[in-house]
Amino acid sequence: NITVILGAHNIQEPESSQQIRGVLSYHPHPEYDPETLTTKASLNDYVTTIPLPKTSSDLPTGTKCIIAGWGMIDREQATNKLFETKVSIYSRRKCIQFYPDLTSGMVCAGSFHELKDASQGDSGGPLVCNKVAQGIVSFGYDQPPGVYARISNYLPWIKRTMKK
Repeated sequence: NITVILGAHNIQEPESSQQIRGVLSYHPHPEYDPETLTTKASLNDYVTTIPLPKTSSDLPTGTKCIIAGWGMIDREQATNKLFETKVSIYSRRKCIQFYPDLTSGMVCAGSFHELKDASQGDSGGPLVCNKVAQGIVSFGYDQPPGVYARISNYLPWIKRTMKK
């Protein structure tokens, strides 16, 4: 049995904003590999609505985005409270300097000057730019930028799956 909690800001305390739902079914991407987590896309019947990208073109460099998660706040401690921070999109050229194996299905973001980025435990969290879900926290080093799965790359699969 899988349960999801929506509207949670503190995972240790019940809140009036929380909705607890059982997952009736979920639809992992056909290329999803739980061992390597190389394709981190999965849909279920209780996805919160947020606009998806309309095109697959790259976001302009410097686009301001927000990421959120319950990941590590330092090397030894995860947080119970939902954290969010502002990041900016890196150019593909700049990102390849950090991640030579970057694919077209990935995008980089971070705040280099403030050393802000997603951290261990944030995987699966959102990258939201201009109120549109653009990415899913995937992986990174101990400093920015981080790598996000580009949602636009999965739009055909998302649309097919949502029609079922």
